[in-house]
This record gives sequence, structure tokens and C-alpha cells, in this order.
Amino acid sequence: MRTEVRMTLVFLLLGAPCAAVHLSPAARAAFDEYIAGVEKRLVRQHSSPETFIAALDRDQTNADATERDLRSGTVGTQAINGGSWPVSGGLMHHWRAAAFVHGATRDDMLALLDDYNHLSSYYRPDVVSSRVIGKEGAVVTLAMRLKKQVAVTVVFDAEYRVQAGLIATNRGYGGGYGYSRSAHIWQVDAPDTPHEHRRREGDDDGFLWRMNAYWSFLQVRDGLIIECEAISLTRDVPPGLGWLVTPILKGFPRTSLESTLIATRNALSSRAHRAHEKEQR
Repeated sequence: MRTEVRMTLVFLLLGAPCAAVHLSPAARAAFDEYIAGVEKRLVRQHSSPETFIAALDRDQTNADATERDLRSGTVGTQAINGGSWPVSGGLMHHWRAAAFVHGATRDDMLALLDDYNHLSSYYRPDVVSSRVIGKEGAVVTLAMRLKKQVAVTVVFDAEYRVQAGLIATNRGYGGGYGYSRSAHIWQVDAPDTPHEHRRREGDDDGFLWRMNAYWSFLQVRDGLIIECEAISLTRDVPPGLGWLVTPILKGFPRTSLESTLIATRNALSSRAHRAHEKEQR
């Protein structure tokens, strides 16, 4: 009952037209600086099979999963830096999640990440549509329509720079990576109506200003361990509404990432099952 009351109040307070907020240079710089540190760490992480999947790194005091946990079907979810924290003019969110997919291979994962025009078939309802609009070397520019729902439904048009690949080493293990870096995110008003229009980028309700995702996947003896880190930037909590909005803002990135991991695991399991059936014929 308490949760239902909170959600009803959020709908009434945030469902009404919000006073637009502005993505400040300070918030943008804080996100870019944090991302630079994350990407440097990922390079180091991918240098060894012991650290390739961060959630399994026993040298980390906050590592929260074992391979046995993941093999049992658990999605290991981990808050980084507390999950959410304030920056000047906004809130940063960083969550990590890992899962195991029996029978899947790193080639399966790479094929899934490269299936740019069909992401909605795997990640609906969060991904409404996706299509390639450009390519420069190994980097693809992807246009996506996203739908996010907490207490209200918000639609975004976004452009991402994406890339995925395999990492070969001389130490007897095989891994891969994928990333999607947000280049533009526009909030869309009146979607799918004759009055549909984008708001000016960064001048909107502030539900989502930036969102990057980083995949790591490691081949093991009978399957694939997959991991994703999602880092986003949103508006800060409206004054006086912290008691109401903060639990939802902090909880949504986690549940969204868990849903993404489960959807990815399901898609890979289906690929592995089809491959097994083909071998048996």
C-alpha cells in the first residue's frame, strides 16, 4: 500500500507538465570526466581473465557474485559508488550486472550486439525502434527510439556511437566487448501523434540526458559470462520532493539494467538452443 501511494503521488506530481530544466555545462563535464575514468579502467580490466568480468574479481571488496552464483541463474547486480550520487546540476547513476548463459559463445554475443536494426525485438518495450544511420570504420551511428516508464511514460529519440569486438590474447581465454555512447538524446512530446515533436536537447524534463552502456563477455568451458555497466545522467531531485522521488530514481536504473541482462540472456539462450538443434540434425 505504501508503494502504491508513493507511485500515485509521483504520477500526480511528475505527470503534470514539468518546469523544464537545463543540462548545465558542469553536469555535462562531470559525466564526461567520469566516463573517461570508467573507460580507462575497462581497458585494464580486459587485460586478464581474472579481472575480465569485474563482478567476479575477488580482489574487489565490493565484488558480489561468484561463477557458481551466476550458473544458478542469479543476475548479479552491483551498485557502483552507491548507485546514484549528485553532481552539479544533476544526478549520476552507475550500476553493473552479470549473468551466465549456458551453451552460448562469444560469437553469439557479438552477433547480438551487431544486430543493430532489430534491437527492439530483444529489448522491447524499452527499445521501440533502432536503425543504422552512419558508419565510420568500426564505429556505427545508431538512431533509437526509447521508452522509459517509472510512474510516467517518457519517450526519447537518441543517437548512439556503438562498437563491439572480440579480444584475443595469448593466455588461453577469449573475451569480447561492446559499448554504446550517447551522442544525442531528445525528449519527445506527443509521440505517435500528428503533434509529435522533439524538445531542444538538454532543455526538457531532465529524465535522461546521457546514458552509456559497456558490455564485457568471457567464454568459459560451457557457456558465456556476460556483464553490462550502465551509466546515466539525469536531473537532480526537485526541491522538497526528495522523500518521494529519490527512492524511485535510485531504484529504476537497477531494475532497468536487470531487465536488460535478462533479455540478453534469453536472446543468447535461444541462439544457443537453435545452434544445438541444428547440430543434432
